[in-house]
Amino acid sequence: MNKLKKNLLETLVTQKVSLVLCPIMTVVIDTGERIKQKAADLFMQYGLRSVSMDDIANGLGISKKTIYQYYADKDELVDAFITEKINHNQSCCELDKDAAENAVHEIFLAIDMMMEIMSSMNPALLFEMQKYHPAAFERFYKHKNDYLFTVIKDNLLRGIKEGLFRNDLNVDILARFRVESMMLPFQPDFHTKTKYTLFEIEEELLLHYLFGLVSERGYQLTVQYQQQRLKKLDSDETK
Repeated sequence: MNKLKKNLLETLVTQKVSLVLCPIMTVVIDTGERIKQKAADLFMQYGLRSVSMDDIANGLGISKKTIYQYYADKDELVDAFITEKINHNQSCCELDKDAAENAVHEIFLAIDMMMEIMSSMNPALLFEMQKYHPAAFERFYKHKNDYLFTVIKDNLLRGIKEGLFRNDLNVDILARFRVESMMLPFQPDFHTKTKYTLFEIEEELLLHYLFGLVSERGYQLTVQYQQQRLKKLDSDETK
């Protein structure tokens, strides 16, 4: 068999194998993603502890045995869930940073992102993750203390450079303060003693933080962005 015929035969064999394997691989990917998405929906709505593997299986109309073909246990599923949330959060942060007109605008884009995340988030989720799924919480903890800290610090430096934030700010202290204050609404002693939603609490804390940063020019811009945002929210509610 000459070299050309041998190469053609190998190509045909490869194509046939691919046709056989591709449908199988598609099913594997689709089913695994469906399990993770259903788990994410239930975790966000009800928290981690109260959602069982049976609940996820019933929600998908599959057997619990099928779930275990993709995830060894609930810990692994929670880890996959939090990893995807972290990756999505980081992608959104990078997009917001690139799209933002300035440092103040970047914070208002962050408010919009928080509204999307927290509107359907169970307040107990982080507390339960820390208590019952420490490996996943450790991943989140690293994301908070490394990635989010850097994003916030970069925003502070950007605002100072643009003349929108005061130039006497202690950037390291304020970035760390912001990172830790983000977690405050999730503390049981905090959110159980107020009638407000997670997002309403987080929004109030973030606006308070922002107004403490801005210069006179930054203050005027903050008021302008806030008025535009409230006008848009009112418009959306009347639709």
